[in-house]
Parts: sequence; structure tokens; C-alpha cells
Amino acid sequence: MCEELGFEKLLDEEGFFARLFGRAPSGAGKDPLYGPDLPVVLLTGGPGMGKGRLLRAVRDRFAAKVPVIHLDCASPVYADRADPEPGARSAVTEALVEVAGRLSTWQGTGGSFAFPRLFTGLAVIATGVAEGTPEAVATEAERYENLPQKQRLRGLATGDFWRGVLRGAIRNLLTTLSGQAFDPYSAAVSNALLDALFERLAPRGRAELERIYGAYPGAAGQPRIGLRILAADFRAGGEAREVAESFLFRALREDLEAAFGGPAGWLRRVGRPGLLLDHAEAPLGERLLRAVLTDRRGGQRDRVVIVGTARRSDGGAFLHGGLPPGEVTPPAEYRPADGAPPDWTRRTDEGADRAPLADGVLLLRMPLLTGDQLRRETVRRQRYAEPEGGANRRRIDAAVARLSGGRPHTVIRLAAAAAAFRMPADANDRDILDAPLRLPGDDATERPVAEVLLRELVLDQLPVRLPTEHHAHWLDLLTHLSVAHDTECADVLLRHHQSGHVHHLTAHHVARLLTDTGWPTCERHFIGDFGLRQLLVHRLYGLRPGGAAWYADHHLLRDHYAERAAGPDTPSAGGAFRSLTAHRMNHHLVSGGADDVVSHLAATLPGRPRQWCAELLEIAQAPYPGGADARRERAQGLVPVDGPPLRRTVDQLLHAVWLCEERTRPTGKETARTLAKLLDLLSIMDFDGAGLLSRTATDWSALAENEQPLLRCTCTEQLRRRR
Repeated sequence: MCEELGFEKLLDEEGFFARLFGRAPSGAGKDPLYGPDLPVVLLTGGPGMGKGRLLRAVRDRFAAKVPVIHLDCASPVYADRADPEPGARSAVTEALVEVAGRLSTWQGTGGSFAFPRLFTGLAVIATGVAEGTPEAVATEAERYENLPQKQRLRGLATGDFWRGVLRGAIRNLLTTLSGQAFDPYSAAVSNALLDALFERLAPRGRAELERIYGAYPGAAGQPRIGLRILAADFRAGGEAREVAESFLFRALREDLEAAFGGPAGWLRRVGRPGLLLDHAEAPLGERLLRAVLTDRRGGQRDRVVIVGTARRSDGGAFLHGGLPPGEVTPPAEYRPADGAPPDWTRRTDEGADRAPLADGVLLLRMPLLTGDQLRRETVRRQRYAEPEGGANRRRIDAAVARLSGGRPHTVIRLAAAAAAFRMPADANDRDILDAPLRLPGDDATERPVAEVLLRELVLDQLPVRLPTEHHAHWLDLLTHLSVAHDTECADVLLRHHQSGHVHHLTAHHVARLLTDTGWPTCERHFIGDFGLRQLLVHRLYGLRPGGAAWYADHHLLRDHYAERAAGPDTPSAGGAFRSLTAHRMNHHLVSGGADDVVSHLAATLPGRPRQWCAELLEIAQAPYPGGADARRERAQGLVPVDGPPLRRTVDQLLHAVWLCEERTRPTGKETARTLAKLLDLLSIMDFDGAGLLSRTATDWSALAENEQPLLRCTCTEQLRRRR
């Protein structure tokens, strides 16, 4: 259930992937989407959006009917395999060998695949082995002996014009040079290897090698020269090696194209082959994507379906040719909620061959779970009947919805943790983050679900470009930044918490890294994802006893803005607040200074009701610390407060608005009535502009009754859409 949660329509018989592969999970043929020029499909979404889960589901649904290979580009196994012979192998070549190796044993319709074109290039770069002796080259080339020829049943003639490419020919020819002394990368070894490759081929095989490797940059139509340059480029490393690796990936796709093309391929094979690149934002994935996109932009055509993952919403900076964000033309995109996939065509105007690589991409926006999907997932996991008529379950549903924002992985983890959890009376949604969770197959003791989510969403998905020296304290920095609103207060926190470190991250660096990782931005919150921010706020309060770390960060910011506000009261950098005073009051409110904030608000209300209401919303848009929450009682006037009627009413209103703006507990009709009552009371008091508050009473109470934010921003809009 979890693997396909939220993806059912994408995976069904008439879904996007059935049409992309040209074959349904049942095996029925489908009219294929696009072609013969195919886009690279990138699944976009930040941590927890289910990109890897969807790729696994695609593999499981389709791999029995069409040849689909799943590759984890973040796995260290490819670099580890390349490490013993860095002159003859790389992470890219090891990944290509794995893809070809799996397809060479595929047992679906049409049988296994052969990779003689890829094998030829791999055999030639084998001359870069460390020893450089004929025996060492032969041993390296024989790693690929299963690739050039299809597996056949015993006794059947192959009919392949590639037969005899290996079968001892390479070793026999190279060992004639044994015992002779050679310089590294000797031309004699290379020539013997090329003789073995070309002289044992049928004419059709030689013609294919001439066509492919004669087209290598600088080969001038001469395949032997092309292969020598390929080997030299690979040994050179850097950009030259990337050219060689890209060409080897092209050779693999040419092998697949040959298997599907021609009369035999049309008769025996159905659909399109697929390569699924999980964690494609990793260097290995980016190299493979760059290679296929560059080839297709240059006119190369193949039928291989390439589906990768992308954390960034624009698919990845490398797609846009270094253009600044404001000048980027967004790639075509598909949102599953919109229904049918869009039409896709490549640019054909003058300059299309120099267009950014994004021109060859279709972004599939990973869907958030709908309210119905979310409720079904939480109900499915409940372990007992509720005599209260489901009140606890409904409260848990609401908490999971708000804390997850519909992010599928967070929904799955919170729903599992809440299966036997009872929300305390008048609970804050963050209380559910302490619910214990044991992961499937994990024999360890239960851990709070917040700890599990932070491990999976942050520590296990560090930004690709985060410098190594910052890995150990990345989560701690984000935890402290959970109280920041804009780049100015983020930099204040970063300077404080990186003091004594040699290497520092700035707010600009962190914001860019968060964007690269796929976390959304918000104009009023530095950590722009509501659910992630609540996880970090929860962790911050628990870092030290009594919430000491929480209070210390807010006091640091309060004092910073108090010092700044001693001069001219101007808007704070980043635009999150109307003034430095409002920014200071926000941090003062959540760090124990509610009475001071009330005094400020009561003194500044007369004569400026509209500006005052806007400032009130900014001040009150803040999380509430842990511990007992008396805001509801204080909003209802049940907590004695000293002062004249204006001050007492402002005190109640501040706490009512704070309840609404925190967004981590239900408000509903009771809070709506409280808001209307308090604003109506203020509207009949004797101060300039009081009557204007009557309209505000109507507007705010309507929003609160429908669980809508009073002050909208990007992350609260996300919550509103999930309801």
C-alpha cells in the first residue's frame, strides 16, 4: 500500500507510465507518448515527496513486461568498484556495466540484450589498467565478456554478427606480446586489442563500429582513431573523461536501439526500455542526464525512457546553462492532478542546438496527498475502536495533515506513529512528534517519530553541494534557523552558532542549499516548509532543559532588533516585517515578554487601526514554546490581567490571534467568536479610528471559523490547500 500511496493513477493501466513505456502493467500495448524524440522525465520534489518510492513502484509494476533498470546514483558501490583501476574504470562506466549486465540476462518478451558497441569502448579503455601489461589488459577486458553477445539456448546458432568478438580472441592476441617490456599505455597493446576487435567481426559488425566510433570527436570517420582518442580522453580525466563517458552511454543506447529496431526487433520486442535514475542530483546521475540530454539536443534519437529524480523545482541548475533564476525558461511540466500529460516538443528554431538542456526535459511534479488520501492512510493504521466516536482519530487526522502538509513520507511516518497514540487534551499538533515509532525490519528500540523524520528528511538527504566540513552540524544549524524569518535574523543566528568555526555558512549559502535540496521558500519564514519548521522547532525546544536553547535564540534576536530599533525604525532586511520594532516584538512575545508586547500594542493602537492590525498579525505569527498553554484561557478572559479596559482587551486579542496564527491546533467557531467579540469591544471604545475595527472583526472571525490563516504566506497557503 505505502509504495503506491498517492501514485495509483500514474501507475495504472491507462496512466502516465503505461503510455510512456508503450505497455501497461498487464502487458497490454499502449499508444506511446511522445517520440521519436523523447524528453527526459524528471520527478521533482523535495525530501519526503516520494520520488524514490515512485521509481521503485514503476520498476515493480513494469519490469516484468518491459526492460526497466533501476539505478541508485547516490550509491557508493560504483565508485568503490572503479577504485582498484582508476585509469580504466569510473563510477559512470561501472554504472553502465551494471545496466548492461542486468539487461543481458533479462528474460521478458524478446529475451536478453547484447551490448557489442558498449563492449568495444569498454575494452579499449581497459588499456588504462595500472600495470599496462597485455595480461592485465586482457583480464580487465574479460570483465565484460558477457556483454557483446546474447545468451542463447545450448545448440542454437546465434546468428549474431558479433560472435567471436571474445571467446579467447583478445587474450590470445594480447598474450602473443607477453614477456615484452612496454611503456604504460603502449601503442602495441592498443593495436593488438583493436586487431582483436575488428578482425574477428563479420562485415556488418565492422560497419557498425565504423559508424559509431568513427563519429567520436576528432576521429574524422576513422573508428580506430576514434577508439584511441576515447581511451586517451578517459585516461586524461576531467572534462575529457566526461566526453568519453558520455559517448559510452550513447553506445549503450545504440545497442538497445539496435535490439528494438529492424524487422526482428519489431516482431519480438514490445514497448520501450527504461532507465530509472534515483538520486539523479548526485554527480553520477547528473553526468548521465547531461550526456543523454546533450546527445538528444544534437539530433541523436533513441527510444530509451529516462526517468530521473530532481530535488530542485526547476530540475537542477545544470539544465539552465548558468542563467540566473530570473532569466530561466521553465521546462515543460506535468502535474498529475491536471489529468492528461501535456504535449511535448523540442525547439526547432534557429539556435535550438544551443538551447539550455532544460529544453529536453519534462518535469513531473510529485503530487502531495489529498485530504482523502491522508485520512485513509491514518484510518488504515488505527489499532483500536474509539468509544468517543472517533474524536481522537479526527484530531490526529488534523495534526498529521498540518504537520505533513501532504508530504507523503511524513504522512506515512506520522500515521504509523499515531496508530496507538492519544492526543492530550487541548494538544498542540507537535505533541504527536513524541509518539514512538519502530521502523519495519528494525530491531532497535522505538524512537520518537520526530527523530526518525529528521534523520530521513535532513541527515539522510544532505545537500549535494554542502561542504564536508559542515556535514556534522547541518541539522543543528537548521534547528536554530527554525526561529528565523529573513536573511538578516538568519545571519545573526549563524554568526552566533558558528563562532569558533574556521568555515562559516551565510544565510545566502544556507538558503541556496535548501533550494538545491528541494525545500520550498516562504517570504515570512527562513525555513519555508511548515512541516520541516515544526520538526526543527520541536527539536530546538528539547535541546536543553526547560527550552533554554529556544529562549536563548529568541533573546539573541530580540536584543539584536532592540539595538537596531534604537535608531530610525525602518523595515527589516528581507521584508518579513513592517518594522524593526515588530520584528523585535515577535521574538519578545515567544520568549516570555507577552506583557511588554501587550503594553506596546495598547499604546500604539489609537489613531492607526489598520497599520496596528497588520503589525499585530506579524507579531503574533510565531510558534508557541513547549509546556502548558494558557493562551485559550487568557484569550477568553479567564486569566486575571491588570490594567484599563483597552489594555485587558488587547491582551485577550493578542492571545486569540496568536492561537490562530501558530497553525498547530484547531481554531474553529469558538476562537472565531472570541475574535469577533474582542474586536467589536475595541470598535466601540473611545479612541480615534476605533470604528474601523468592526469590519476587521467580520473578516478575521470568518477566516478563523474556516481554519484559514489571518496573515497569508506561502507556507500557510500550502496548509490551506491541503484541507
